[in-house]
Amino acid sequence: MLDTGLVLTLFLAAVVISFIFKGIVVIRSSERMVIERFGTYVHTLEAGINFIIPFVDRPREFIWKKAPSDSALSRLLGESADSYTTNLAATSRIDIRETVLDMPSQTVFTKDNVSVHINALLYIEITSPHDAVYRIANLPNAIEKLTQTTLRSLVGEMELDKTLSSREQINTRLQVILDEAADDWGAKVKRVEIQDLEVPTEIQAAMEKQMRAERDKRAAILEAEGMRKSAILKAEGEKESAVLVAEGNRTARILEADGEKEALNKLKESLGNEFSQYLLAVRYLETMNHIGAQTEGDKTIFMPMDATATLGAIGGIQELFKGKGNA
Repeated sequence: MLDTGLVLTLFLAAVVISFIFKGIVVIRSSERMVIERFGTYVHTLEAGINFIIPFVDRPREFIWKKAPSDSALSRLLGESADSYTTNLAATSRIDIRETVLDMPSQTVFTKDNVSVHINALLYIEITSPHDAVYRIANLPNAIEKLTQTTLRSLVGEMELDKTLSSREQINTRLQVILDEAADDWGAKVKRVEIQDLEVPTEIQAAMEKQMRAERDKRAAILEAEGMRKSAILKAEGEKESAVLVAEGNRTARILEADGEKEALNKLKESLGNEFSQYLLAVRYLETMNHIGAQTEGDKTIFMPMDATATLGAIGGIQELFKGKGNA
């Protein structure tokens, strides 16, 4: 039969050992723990081995999203985003790693009163476990509701076309607004990404018609622009061709006139004082030739002159050159 003192000693040793083990808390590198003593904040346990007073120091629970197990993941795949983001639980260990919050899809109205379905992904991390525990009751829920109201406000300021083409702008503005609010709650919003942005089927069909019309319009404009440039180039080519032809004719006339002038000058030097008589005779013959060319059909033209004048002019020219030849 065991001695009563020995039993008591073994009991006390077990209590002490249990007390010691209860006072040892191991925290992983990605976790923190907020400790309260009689309901008052004492300190935050960092990574490594920490010691607390058993039954006096107690961890403060923190509401956070549960990480689904492999068995639960298959069930969650068939559930909505809303059920996943509300899969929250109280935990004593605060995960300070960057975490993804999948915001549930919601219907918002653009500035031109078109309803769109939109949801977002938020990447956040806990920067101050103390503030995350004591400054907000339910951090994931608060961020979710703030995201929904902010999205309504941002999209409501834009028309549909601007909303569809401004995802990056919405992401940036949403991240700034959420990060400013989350900073007071001991968290930081690292990134925001608009995941889905869907418009009603009838609006999408109308947009496709509009895009086809815009493409047809651009094609018609490009075709007309091509025809215009082609016409301009053709007209410029014809203009340059006409200019070159005119320049050629002008040069030819100048050369011809210079030749005639040079010939007249030589003839004048050759005939001397009789050059005037030569010019009159030539002009007389040219005039007669022109009058004769005007006669059409059986029309008869009566000229008040003697035919001997013409023969005289011809004879005069002949005598001029004969005289110069004999000289």
